[in-house]
Amino acid sequence: MLLRFFSILLLSCWLPFAWAADEEGAPAEDYIGYIELKPFITNFGGPGKSRFLKCEVTIQVATEAAHHSVNAHMAHIRNDLVFLFSAQEEKDLDGIEAQQNLAKKGLKLVQKILVEEEGEAMVSDMFFTSFVTQ
Repeated sequence: MLLRFFSILLLSCWLPFAWAADEEGAPAEDYIGYIELKPFITNFGGPGKSRFLKCEVTIQVATEAAHHSVNAHMAHIRNDLVFLFSAQEEKDLDGIEAQQNLAKKGLKLVQKILVEEEGEAMVSDMFFTSFVTQ
């Protein structure tokens, strides 16, 4: 009886360490997160007839830390994206290829901000989920 008691006691002390070792050895899941920014509405095109752009942007991040960093610097990111969008000419927004180029410029801009603030780019892609010009 005493032997059984010590066996159970030893097993119960060893079991939590075995579970912890299993959790440490398990591969981490691939994290992909998307951050939807509030819609952007800005004028563009320079002097002459007023033109407006309304777009919705989604940013893709690969880690929870990147998600947190983007949210922490959201004001700076939105400010610089507004300036980028308002600096465009009508020809820069005409067609899907032009819009894809603008998304690439926006991605580089966001990555530049995060490198300056956090030391690494952290953002893997940027998408327009809505894009309307008038």
